[in-house]
Amino acid sequence: MLFEIEKDFQFEAAHYFVHDDANDLFKRVHGHSFRGTVTVRGNAQDEKGWVRDLWKIEQIVKDVVSPLDHALLNDVEGLEQPALEQIAAWIFERLGPKLPGLHCVEVGRPSCGERARIVAP
Repeated sequence: MLFEIEKDFQFEAAHYFVHDDANDLFKRVHGHSFRGTVTVRGNAQDEKGWVRDLWKIEQIVKDVVSPLDHALLNDVEGLEQPALEQIAAWIFERLGPKLPGLHCVEVGRPSCGERARIVAP
């Protein structure tokens, strides 16, 4: 049987946009409380009964996401244009080699009712 397991994460960060069609309000530095979810797919291991140890997944996710916490995202290499889609892709690219079975990373700004999701092909 194929299972999906999920681990939530959160971080606080600031960003701004410089492209011409960005709203003037968003061209200024502003911050958000970001929340996200990592989804891993796989079969339950016979000897353990789980797909992966969720505590270990939590530690891997913390290691990847920690450089974003309380950061100006524009200053993070690879996030010079820190739209939700780019943040999700940045996290996915760094988690992929560390989390076999990584299926999806979702990142959102709950106070705005917005989120982006990147799914493995």
